[in-house]
Amino acid sequence: MSSNELGGFLRSRRERLTPKAAGLRPGLAHRRVPGLRREELAELAGVSVGYYTRLEQGASSSASDAVIDALAVALRLDPEEHEHLRALAAPRSPTRPRARRSVLRPEVRRLVAAMSGTPAVVIDHRVDVLGWNRLGHALLAGHLPFDAPDGRVRPNLARMLFLDPHHRALYRDWPAKATVTVSALRRAAARYPSDAGLTRLVGELATDSAEFARLWARRPVRTCAHAIRELDHPLVGALTLANETLVLPDDDQQLGLFHAEPDSPAADALALLAHQVSDRDRRVVGEVPDEHSAVPTSETGVHP
Repeated sequence: MSSNELGGFLRSRRERLTPKAAGLRPGLAHRRVPGLRREELAELAGVSVGYYTRLEQGASSSASDAVIDALAVALRLDPEEHEHLRALAAPRSPTRPRARRSVLRPEVRRLVAAMSGTPAVVIDHRVDVLGWNRLGHALLAGHLPFDAPDGRVRPNLARMLFLDPHHRALYRDWPAKATVTVSALRRAAARYPSDAGLTRLVGELATDSAEFARLWARRPVRTCAHAIRELDHPLVGALTLANETLVLPDDDQQLGLFHAEPDSPAADALALLAHQVSDRDRRVVGEVPDEHSAVPTSETGVHP
């Protein structure tokens, strides 16, 4: 990550806030940019121009809680942006442990597997897929091997969303999903500024996807613990599913669950997908002839 994430975030929010929105009277002088000037923001926050300039230019990498709160008020930050600013401004300890390859606890793996009627997936702070159940795999990435999360290169939701056409085509609300995914990576970058794996992932996506690069430059930090997802599944068609995200705080991991409204077309489609998954699993152990398969078994597309 850039060594001046704090300055970049402050600048992005300063440049989007107009003097009118900030409560300032319009001046007579010509403005080169629509956003606030540094001196205007410094005055609103009650800090010196020199101190604010050092923050934005990276000459000072941390700020007190009082200064952060004053800047958040002056910039009209929402609670999520305020918390992100606080994370960026937190003092960095040179001995702070680096994020390592995440491990899915056996208890969580068994829990996910037991949710046989509900698509479930577990991701880490890099949005690497650590595990999924059969229905979660069939819903999100049936074109990949089921055991892909246990491989050397794990599936990654951001990589799939921007670079894998099969996964991208799943989301009718792709722009909203893309924004939430980039936001998750932005927040992770604030928590783990020395995470080399995260840095490589962001660099790869910014190089290979112009859409990711544009979104990353906007520095979104919106959270999305629950949403309604409109999906176009290649096997069962249109699905409207509620997507709930539960945080596993001890491991900095998230459990994503998908469910349909009872007695809805989406519930019927999800039941059909579960039936196809069950038929495929029985076929693997020799209970159903291969020619009855309704699910492709060959791997296609871009492997994350």
